[in-house]
Amino acid sequence: MRQIQDIVLTASVLLSLWLAHYIPADVFEKVLSPVLFTATVTVALFGAFLILRHADGIRVRKVWGYTLLFWGVTDLVYLVMSTLAASSQVMDISAEHLTIHELLLGNLLGWVLLLYPTEALRPGWMCARTALWQLLPMIALVALDYFVPLNLRPFIALYPFALISLLISHVRAYKTWSEDTFSTLDDIDIQWIIHYLWMVVLVGVVYVYLCTTHTPTRGFTQLWLTVFMFIYATEQILYRPDPWTMVRKREKEKSQEQEEPPVLESRPSPENEDLRRKLDQWMDQEKPFVNPDFQLADLGEVLPMNRTYLSHFIKAEYGCTFYQFVNHYRVEEAKRLKLANPDMKMDELATCCGFSSRNVFTNVFTRETGMSPHRWFKKCNLA
Repeated sequence: MRQIQDIVLTASVLLSLWLAHYIPADVFEKVLSPVLFTATVTVALFGAFLILRHADGIRVRKVWGYTLLFWGVTDLVYLVMSTLAASSQVMDISAEHLTIHELLLGNLLGWVLLLYPTEALRPGWMCARTALWQLLPMIALVALDYFVPLNLRPFIALYPFALISLLISHVRAYKTWSEDTFSTLDDIDIQWIIHYLWMVVLVGVVYVYLCTTHTPTRGFTQLWLTVFMFIYATEQILYRPDPWTMVRKREKEKSQEQEEPPVLESRPSPENEDLRRKLDQWMDQEKPFVNPDFQLADLGEVLPMNRTYLSHFIKAEYGCTFYQFVNHYRVEEAKRLKLANPDMKMDELATCCGFSSRNVFTNVFTRETGMSPHRWFKKCNLA
C-alpha cells in the first residue's frame, strides 16, 4: 500500500514540477507563494501544538513537535520580514539564484527533518555533540564557498542526502532490534520510517531543483509538498505507538511483578542445553505465543536473564531472531489446531495462534513452510 502511495506522490511531484513552468510569475509571487507559506506556518505551528500537547512523555513525539515548531517559526519570520521589508527577505524562492545564506538555511531545514527518523531509529543517539559533527561539514562547505573562489553550491545542496545515507545503517539495526524484541511487528512499522525518508528525499530533490533552475515559479512544488508532508506525518506520528516505550513499559511491569532475576553471563554448553529444554517445555505447555503482544522480556518468566542475553541466547541456540522463534511455534500450533479441527476457519485459526491478522498469518505461514496455508491444508486433505 505504501509503495503505491510513494509512486503516486512521486508522480504528483514530477507533474507539479512540469506544471510550475506554466504558472504566471506574478500569480505565484502575489498569490500562491503567500498562501502556501501561510499554510506551512499554520500547519507547522498547529501540528507542533497538537504533538507537544499529546507527547505523553514520548521523546520521539517531542522531537517531531519541535521540528514543526522550528520550521513554522522560520517561515513565519520569512512572512513577516517579506511583508515589512522586501529587501530583507530571508529566502526569495522566486529569485533567479539562491544566495549562499539561503542555501545554508535550506540545508539546516533539511537537517531538522532528519531528527525525527534518527530519534525513532536510535533513541538518544542525537545529542549536542552528534548534531555538531553533522552540521560542521555543511558549515565548512559554506565557509569555503564564501571565502574561496570555488563553486561549491551543488555540494552544499546535496549535503542532506549524505545524512540520509547515514540513516540506512540505522534502519537495518532497527529492523534487527525489532525482530529480536517483538513477536508481532504490526506496531513496529519499519516501512513507515522508510516512507517518511522517501518523502524527505522528494523534498530534497525538489530543493536541489529549486537551487539549480531559474524558473521564477520553481518553488511551487516545494511549498505544497512541505504542507502535505507536515499534515501526513503529524497524523501518523500522533497515533503511532513508540516501540521503545512499549519495551520499557513491559520491562517495568515485569520488574514490579517479580524480584529482579540474577543476570547470567555466558554459560557452558551443557547448561545452555538445560535452559533450552526448559524454554521449549514452557513454550509447549504454557503457549505464551498465543498472545500477540508476547515480547522478548516475557521470557524472563522462565529464563533468569536480562534482555540482551536473552536475545543472544535465542540466536545462539535456535539460529534465528525472537520474532522467527515465536512465529515457528505459532505456525506449528496452527497446523495442530487445523488437524484437530478441520472445520476451523482461517481467521479464527490466526487469532487462536497469536497472529494479529489473517494476512500476517498467511505471510508467516508461507515463509515458514514454503507454501500457503490453503495449499498446505489441501495437501493434508483439510481444505
